[in-house]
Amino acid sequence: MRRLLARRMKFHLLGAFLVSMGCATLYKFGIAEPRKRAYAEFYKSYDPMKDFEAMKAAGVLECAPPK
Repeated sequence: MRRLLARRMKFHLLGAFLVSMGCATLYKFGIAEPRKRAYAEFYKSYDPMKDFEAMKAAGVLECAPPK
């Protein structure tokens, strides 16, 4: 029973480190990278003036009333 806590703690610290690194890797490649690609793809063809004109025509903006 001597040094039982120290032995078990080494095992649990290693396990916790590996699980946390696995979760971080899964988040990076499962969520963050696809999100970056989706934003990049969206802004390749995004026209802010066209969007502004659509919002202006819909009456969304107070500073630019619809014509």
